[in-house]
Amino acid sequence: MSDSPDKRSNEWRAILHVQARVAVLFVPVVASLLLIAALAGNDRKSVPDVDRTVTGSVR
Repeated sequence: MSDSPDKRSNEWRAILHVQARVAVLFVPVVASLLLIAALAGNDRKSVPDVDRTVTGSVR
């Protein structure tokens, strides 16, 4: 067999290394999106102002 166990483990190590580098690139993107979502979620009003002078048929 031409594939030795050392060669296969080195290939897996290289693949995992590339995946780790790609994951590190996406961490700041995901963190910034979560921060934006958290800040945007805090601007909501609990109950909208209701004009009591408007009748139900006009609404």
